[in-house]
Amino acid sequence: MAAYAELPQDPVESLNREFLSRFPVDAARQLESMSPREISHVLADMPTPVLVRVLEKVTPGALETIVMELSGEQVASLLESLSISVSVPLLSRLDDDRVDRYLALLTEGAASELKGLLSFPDNSAGRLMNPRIVAFNHAIRVDNALEQLKAQGMTTIRHLFLLNDEMQLLSQVDVRKLPLADGNALLSDLAVPVTTFVHAMDPKDEVMEKLDKNRVDVLHVVDVDQRLVGTIQGQGILDAMREDLVADLQTMVGASKDERALSSSLFAVRKRLPWLQINLLTAFLAAGVVGLFEDTIAQFTALAVLLPIAAGQSGNTGAQALAVTMRVLSLREITLRDWFRVVSKELAAGLINGIGIAVVCATGVYLWSGSTGLALVMALAMVISMTLAGASGALVPIVLKRFGQDPAQSSSIVLTTVTDIAGFMSFLGIATLLSGMLAAG
Repeated sequence: MAAYAELPQDPVESLNREFLSRFPVDAARQLESMSPREISHVLADMPTPVLVRVLEKVTPGALETIVMELSGEQVASLLESLSISVSVPLLSRLDDDRVDRYLALLTEGAASELKGLLSFPDNSAGRLMNPRIVAFNHAIRVDNALEQLKAQGMTTIRHLFLLNDEMQLLSQVDVRKLPLADGNALLSDLAVPVTTFVHAMDPKDEVMEKLDKNRVDVLHVVDVDQRLVGTIQGQGILDAMREDLVADLQTMVGASKDERALSSSLFAVRKRLPWLQINLLTAFLAAGVVGLFEDTIAQFTALAVLLPIAAGQSGNTGAQALAVTMRVLSLREITLRDWFRVVSKELAAGLINGIGIAVVCATGVYLWSGSTGLALVMALAMVISMTLAGASGALVPIVLKRFGQDPAQSSSIVLTTVTDIAGFMSFLGIATLLSGMLAAG
């Protein structure tokens, strides 16, 4: 009797949960074909982890319908758990009032992050696209597709987009083929491959070039995982784009995005000089660190020869990590919530690279100086400074973005200071600690 008492009160709900958990792809196809009332009944009490597994496999168009049948609390929990490649396109396809209601239920940090991701740079494909798309799984039948189109009230579309089970764009079908097609045929049998597309963060000039070159009436927009996030319609956009197309130059060395190759010298000076002054200040900070070890350098002159190597290697390591982190932030492959994974990865990469460089560097220093102590100092400094530089290269732009600053405009200057100080401090600090192993002069 005790065993029966532990059984769920509703065996149908238990079976539904088991099916959704174990077969998310099949469950997604079933949900796409159900009525809103049936969806609400099945998903009303489902836990968030189960919903996430299934809804990440539901095609655009059907996903919005399903989400609107959930309670506000369920949607808020989903938005905090779904990957950004699903949650952001989903919100972009909903009306503004509904988005505001959902975001109001989130924590301030999560809501702010999603709001930021919902907007694209002015000169990007994401800003030009229409995010309200309807797509189908490639294995769906023609009759099922027609039923879903009617249920969603779609009357003006020209193409159906076909996705695989990972929601990646595969092909498209001209809707004019559907009325004469066999209802039991698969949509994929009527489809043609998609060969022309752009990424959401691609610049306007690339969008214009592809529209002009391929003469297509619709250009697909995908994210970094090849998931369809929107479309850019028509050739008419070319004229509008040519009128306001400008290069959005943002550098990491303090040059203004407004400066052009033929800008006046005074304009260039006005934009660059403040950043050069800031860079000078940070250089004095690094010089101050060297000054702390003036006695050590005077006693062991070989340190002065090797000092640029320590700073140079840490600087290069930090620059590599910075470039990668800036890229993935710009392409929205990561968000601020992923900071620990990114920093940990660059920390590990810096450590491993540091060990590899340390072996080669220490060997070279020993052959040059014949000093085991100096070789050991160099090896330890390489490992420590490159490890710190790798982590800093990832952390600096993330921290700047977190506090609302433009990481592209100032990351390089901040990072240069950090890596110089790390290189000088580790090299000269270790040399001071191990001064007994160094030969004077």
